[in-house]
This record gives sequence, C-alpha cells and structure tokens, in this order.
Amino acid sequence: MNRPSRGARPTRAPHVQTIVVGAGQAGLALSFYLTAAGHEHLVLDRGRVGQRWRERWDSLTLLSPNWMNQLPGAPAHENQDGFLGRSEFVDYLRSYARSFGAPLLEGTDVERVERRDGNYHVRTTKGSWTAHNVVLATGDAAQPQIPLAAPPGVRALHSSEYRRPDSLPSGRILVVGAGASGQQIALELAQAGRDVAIAVGRHSRAPRRFRGRDIFAWLNVLGDFDRTIDELPDVEAAKRVPLFPVSGANGGEDLGLDRLAGSGITISGRLRGFDRKHALFADDLADNVAAANARLRKLVRRIDPAARVDELRLEPGPRTLGLDDVGAIIWATGYRRAYPWLDVPGVLDDRGEVVQRRGVTRIRGIYVLGLAYQYRRSSHFIGGVGRDAETLAGQLVGARTRAFDRTLASPVRGAA
Repeated sequence: MNRPSRGARPTRAPHVQTIVVGAGQAGLALSFYLTAAGHEHLVLDRGRVGQRWRERWDSLTLLSPNWMNQLPGAPAHENQDGFLGRSEFVDYLRSYARSFGAPLLEGTDVERVERRDGNYHVRTTKGSWTAHNVVLATGDAAQPQIPLAAPPGVRALHSSEYRRPDSLPSGRILVVGAGASGQQIALELAQAGRDVAIAVGRHSRAPRRFRGRDIFAWLNVLGDFDRTIDELPDVEAAKRVPLFPVSGANGGEDLGLDRLAGSGITISGRLRGFDRKHALFADDLADNVAAANARLRKLVRRIDPAARVDELRLEPGPRTLGLDDVGAIIWATGYRRAYPWLDVPGVLDDRGEVVQRRGVTRIRGIYVLGLAYQYRRSSHFIGGVGRDAETLAGQLVGARTRAFDRTLASPVRGAA
C-alpha cells in the first residue's frame, strides 16, 4: 500500500465564496446577479442545465404565457402571448447561462454539505470544495410524492417518469390526481386512443381565457403575483390551494373534468387504496367538484362581480376499478422538497422544510431560492424568481439596502 511521505499534508479542497446547488431558473437567475457583481461562485447540477425540465414528458408545454417567463437580463420572448414547449424552454435556459458566462459544473451530484472550521464543506461526485455560503436552488418540486404503494404486478410511475403514450404498456391507464399535470397526461393518453381512468381529489377549475384575456393576465391585474407572505392570513393554507388545471398546448387551451369526460375518460373520486384485485375510490367526487365550482366562482367574481359560472356536475364515478385490465398507474400527485445531502442541523424543520425569511435561513451561510411563496406568490414562477434572486444576491455580496435590512430585522418564521 502506498503511504504519504513523512510530513506530507492532505490536499486542501479548493475554496469558492458561494456554491449554488441547482442550475434551473432559480440557480441561473441568482448566478446572473452574482456574476454582474463580480461575486465568486459556482453553480452545480446533478445533470445538465434545466435537468428537471428535461425529465418531463415530451409534449409538455409551459402553463404560463411567455410574458411571464423572462429571466433577469434576458431579452423578451418573441411571441409574448405564446407558450414555450419543454425543449424550447430548456434551450432558453442554456442560452441564458451562456449569455453571461455562468460558472457551471454539470453532471455533478452533491453528496454531502456540512459545516467545518467556519466554512461549508461540499462533497460531490466530481470532487470537494469549501465555501462561505451554500444556496439551495433545487426548486420547489424536488422529489416525487407517491402516497401509496402500488399493487404487485402493476407498473406504477410518477408523472415525472412519463414520456409519451407509446411508452406505456397496453391496457387501461389509471391517472391519480387531477391537477394540471394529471389532466394533461390523461387527455393526451385518451387522444392517443388509450383507455383512461382518473382519480380526482381536491382540484380547481379555471378558464384559460376569460373576457378575452388569459387568466394569468387577470391575476396579474388583480395583483395576486405581487402579494407577499406578509399579506396572507395563512401561508400554509395558501400553499395547499390546488393549482389551475390549464394547458399551454395549441396556443393555450382549457382543461377541466368536463373536457376529460367528453373525451371518454372514466372519472372517479379520490383513490383510497387497493385490495387484491381492485383500485378503491372514495364517494367524494360530487363534493370535490362542488368545491372546485366554488373556487371558480370566487375567482371570476373577483374579475367581474356580475359574472355567472356554469356549474359542473358529473355522474357519480365507479367505486372500484378492476386491476386485471390496468396496464399502468401514473401518480400525478405532486412533489416535495428534499435535501438528503444537507448535513447542517437547524436549516430544516421537523417536516423537512427549509425555515427561511426571503431566502435567509436561520443558519448563517445557508440560503434558499425558488420555493413556493418564498416571499411572493410568484416566487417559484419562472418570471417571478428573479426578484428573490436579486434580493438574495444583495445579501451575498453585502449590498444591504434599507428595505433588506428591515427584512432581516424580522424574525425568521419557525426560528427558535
């Protein structure tokens, strides 16, 4: 065995001022501001730029129109009212990173972050670094959330693993979850001639356009995107409100359970579980539809108090579905945050969520960016993350404005 010569010292890991984990829209927006300020930093990603977007299904189109999807310092999209496809948006992110020379290390999986000797030691599959600061920019949708174990012998995959209809085995497809992803996937499968059933829990209804304008344009006029967590009576309740099931396909179009039913999709209540031969559904479809009707009513009356809403009513769905004919189950059940490599006590609460105030955690030198409702409703939107990135960059480079000093004077939520 080779031994180091007497008196030899172990090689020290190279040092960088700030390490940003994640090269999606959040990490790149922060890198833009740090680069402009001449702040030394490194952006790491387990895959390539925009890796999570690369992992979504082939035909995915952004839900938000292009005017909402501009990153800091980037030119406006050519068609402001259009919708970028998945591949187009990945190309946009790559071009954006090149435009300011983002210091990227792709294909670099972070294995451990821990505090040592007043710095953070960051170990990766491509070596180790020390840093004064570490920014968690892995996004709000980091790890698939799967609520139940699928029955033996039935293929099950999360929506993040779905690619296209012909990638699935023959047989009926059961989609679990009626948010935007679940409804889009179910509709694509039905249009491809597949036999589809969807299990529906809490969900929303929303038109793609209302009174001739995109629904997101109305929310912008109403000031919803600028609303901060300080203006909300219950931030956690706001996070639980189901997102709008709308589509950017074909220039922007409506979804909705009525459209799915008209496409021949079987609609049932919430999935309760499985027995040996059946999927079992709750008798709550009517209640879930009624709640979605109420959400839609509240939305359109904020825009036009005299507006009338067509109430959606569906026949009670089946309570069971035979598994013998099911080729696959797709869990369109959302995501959760996950930082398995973060070994720094005090950053996360007992649910595994980052405790933060405008990206500043209660542990010096650890920051976060890109979370839903991090500060505004739009904090995790493509075009909304830039404002949080600018604020956080100011903290990292030491440019503390009066407004930011006041923010830091406020207690971090959840801090002891």
